[in-house]
Amino acid sequence: LPTPAAGEVLVRIEYAGVNAADWHLMTGRPYVMRVMGMGRKGPKQAIRGLDAAGTIVSVGSGVSAFAAGDRVFGVVRGSFAEYAVARADKLARLPVGVDPRLAAVTPIAGITALQALRAGRIARGHRVLVIGAGGGVGMFSVQLAKALGAHVTGVCSTGKVAMVMRLGADAVIDYTGEKLSGKYDLIVDTAGGRPLGELRPLLTPKGTLAIVGSEEGGAVFAGLGTMLGGVLASPFISQRVVAVIADEAAADLEVLAVHLASGALTPAIEREYSLDDAPEAMRRFDAGHAAGKLIIRVV
Repeated sequence: LPTPAAGEVLVRIEYAGVNAADWHLMTGRPYVMRVMGMGRKGPKQAIRGLDAAGTIVSVGSGVSAFAAGDRVFGVVRGSFAEYAVARADKLARLPVGVDPRLAAVTPIAGITALQALRAGRIARGHRVLVIGAGGGVGMFSVQLAKALGAHVTGVCSTGKVAMVMRLGADAVIDYTGEKLSGKYDLIVDTAGGRPLGELRPLLTPKGTLAIVGSEEGGAVFAGLGTMLGGVLASPFISQRVVAVIADEAAADLEVLAVHLASGALTPAIEREYSLDDAPEAMRRFDAGHAAGKLIIRVV
């Protein structure tokens, strides 16, 4: 049983969400992560899991925001376990009446989406294109953009079109049979693989391209090269290109808690697994076909 240090709390995990960060940390890809301190021969942290919802069991010294018995959600490293310690400043209270399963799949993807929209200077009435709308960050980008008053077009594969429509997208482009079209004030690219020259014509003259990530570009750097290239080009064009690397901020968890409580955020969950079946959940994620978030039930 782990013991919380100063500024930490011990959480009894109820549900843990599966996301891309878990896969990257497990596989050590892109390889540049290994020299960035994630572990060269294996993950520095043996237990996977970052997203979670649960109940605080005990608090470490210096923690005044929470007490034993509080139900919380947030970033809990090693959440594929019955108990895990978390930094108190990476948690928020679970809103009364909110399904803990929905909260458990929200933290990393929700924070990333929120920060991407903020970096894109989203405003009411903006036209927003979300590439990869059927993925984790994509689905949150769709719902948060709608909550902020934008007109949202989602881009996804055929099998995820119905889900993206249910999330509230005003229009959906099936990239397997349709070309991207239209003019947008903001493009949130969570999928990668499309060159800057293809996306810029879709932006308004002062529009913004927010690059969240990419699985393209090889095993060494993956989407980091795409991000860097776009940012370097930004000063020389009228449009803005920004790279979004999420900061796990408790203030943003509080914002997400408000949207969860209001019903504006209702992330789609495709399948629930037991803790014993966590390896199968990771295999399902790796296959790339999940139409919604995958969740691990611990209790």
